[in-house]
Amino acid sequence: MTGQPKIRPRIKVLVAEDDAVSRRLIQASVERWGYEPVVAEDGDAAWKILSAPDPPALGVVDWMMPGVDGPTLCRRAHDRRPARPAYFILLTARVSREDLIAGLAAGADDYVTKPFDRAELRARLEVGVRTLDLQAELASRVRELEQALAQVKQLKGLLPICMYCKRIRDDRNYWQQVESYIRQHSEAEFTHGICPDCYGKLGERTQEEPL
Repeated sequence: MTGQPKIRPRIKVLVAEDDAVSRRLIQASVERWGYEPVVAEDGDAAWKILSAPDPPALGVVDWMMPGVDGPTLCRRAHDRRPARPAYFILLTARVSREDLIAGLAAGADDYVTKPFDRAELRARLEVGVRTLDLQAELASRVRELEQALAQVKQLKGLLPICMYCKRIRDDRNYWQQVESYIRQHSEAEFTHGICPDCYGKLGERTQEEPL
């Protein structure tokens, strides 16, 4: 019996807009597209939302707001959570190259010009979701790599080895051959041969044995 597909929880979207009409329009649109809107009427309220535990992963933020403006909000959010930054879309009537560069440099990931097109805003939100998914997958791969490196580093510590038979004692207090221990703690493979010293001793021993 196959398991049921995992249902993804609704993604929170911060809607920070001081104009009441625009705010309600964005809120209704975001909710209709399957997101969970978290509404702020100004920059100060938006910052409180972003400072709280489990903040929204996406943000639609007006550039010009009372209190904290959009670019400053983006910069603060990235400085506060550099490991898990939110994906911010700036809403702005500014269309000059200098202004857009300043907004992106502050930490915004994208922008939509006012008056905004709903289809364009939806598409840019979807880009944000894909970007966050890729970041989460990359973070997961990094954790897996760190765990693998941690296992390899186990071989760099002190190894309890018998001074006579050269076997190694593992964590369960079992003694085993060196190659068996290394195989269990790394991906190393072994080929077997005879070193010159052992070859010479083996030859001497063979000559000493009676026919």
